Amino acid sequence: MEAFENLTRILVVRLAGIGDVIMLAPAVRVLRRAFPKAQITLLVSRAGAAAAGLLAEVDEVFVHRALWQEARQGMPFNPAREQDFINELRRRDFEAAFLFTSFFQSPFPSAYACYLAGIPLRIAQSQAFGGGLLTHWVRPLPDSAHQVDRNLQLLKEVGIPVGGPGATALRVVIGQDVQTGVDTLLRARGVRGGFVVIAPGATCTARCYPLARYIDVAARLQETGHRVVVVGGSRDQAAGDAIVAAVPGAVSLCGWTTLADLAALLRRARLLITNDSGPMHIGDAVACPMVILYSGSELKKPWRPRGAPAHLLRRPTACSPCYRSECPYDRECLAIAPADVVGEVMGLLGETVREVADG
Repeated sequence: MEAFENLTRILVVRLAGIGDVIMLAPAVRVLRRAFPKAQITLLVSRAGAAAAGLLAEVDEVFVHRALWQEARQGMPFNPAREQDFINELRRRDFEAAFLFTSFFQSPFPSAYACYLAGIPLRIAQSQAFGGGLLTHWVRPLPDSAHQVDRNLQLLKEVGIPVGGPGATALRVVIGQDVQTGVDTLLRARGVRGGFVVIAPGATCTARCYPLARYIDVAARLQETGHRVVVVGGSRDQAAGDAIVAAVPGAVSLCGWTTLADLAALLRRARLLITNDSGPMHIGDAVACPMVILYSGSELKKPWRPRGAPAHLLRRPTACSPCYRSECPYDRECLAIAPADVVGEVMGLLGETVREVADG
């Protein structure tokens, strides 16, 4: 760790979505412990920026739309934009950049930007060779390793201690004002203890359990006496409205809550039902029991919940993992009967007794 002594300005790069930023929390906590006086700046995508405020150890959030992360090739040709980004990195005068990626992402575009910006220490992991772009090239764990472990491996291999109680646990910051606001919102909607949360959205349709089945699940839960609260962003409002219209007594908060609010809400909930999406990782961070409709678009092991009790539901298909945003096979991997989903919910509720305060 000699090369990292006396660092005062650290750049942490995680250009990915909400769940990936949440899973970065243990690694950022390790960096804060190793460098208690350093300024830690988190470079994130627009998608991940909403989750950055849940990491207590981050001092500053730097949002950037990275050309090399554009899956749909939607950015216009504009080399001057990239030069402006490099100039901004240079202006901030970082001493070290820790570049975190998943197993299918390359760290080298970020590393090259940091090199051009004059950041002297550039640390990342990759199976591929990148020449002198990295000052510290770490060989990664197998692709099946959990993302939290992959992140910590990067630090461990360069001599930064990662052990200690709770080192791999996800934790997020929930301010008392946030919790009070969510409790007030629930009371205003007539919701108290004993509710189940449904989060029907995801970043792509290939990961979404069909809305008609979510409606069936919500109706069955209401019949068992479990109040249903639907959550999501503004683009999930139509789904929330559809569930509420079909299921008397269900409540939609879609578009009304921030990610911090969602964390506070899940801390109160008895259980979460959702897709392989950001709410799953937030639920994991607050130890909310979960039933996950986990599509075949991704591997399970690198992303699955580890701290919270969770049942993952998926039908085996020959095309998994496909890594597709759209499914050409009518989401056969998610052809799970609503009755089976509710059965898993009731089973998990029977296994876990969660004492949650009624705000």
